[in-house]
Amino acid sequence: MESGAEPQKDYYKVLEVDFDATDETIRLSYRRLALRWHPDKHKGNSDVTAKFQEINEAYQVLSDPDKRLEYDLSGSYEIDRYTLREYLSRFKGMILTCNGLGINHPSWSQQLTETEPIDQ
Repeated sequence: MESGAEPQKDYYKVLEVDFDATDETIRLSYRRLALRWHPDKHKGNSDVTAKFQEINEAYQVLSDPDKRLEYDLSGSYEIDRYTLREYLSRFKGMILTCNGLGINHPSWSQQLTETEPIDQ
């Protein structure tokens, strides 16, 4: 990373959801946080306005399937930024399934469960 470059924001942390959160979970968390951090409730506080803008930015990306996929695939992830629990929660989809990497091949699971006798 270049010096002075801002690290990529973790939009999942911003919206307080897991990496594999459903669209509905993301929407509900966004609404809850937007109500809590709305600038009208905290008049004159620039930190609250910045937090509200960050929440909106995260929602704009994670609520759009194409932007979310691009974000997930292009993110720069540093292992030391996460506790083990956060790391496993965030990356379990990629760790446990090919679909977590965007690979969807239904016959693979069928092939793994079917075994053919070996001719000797």
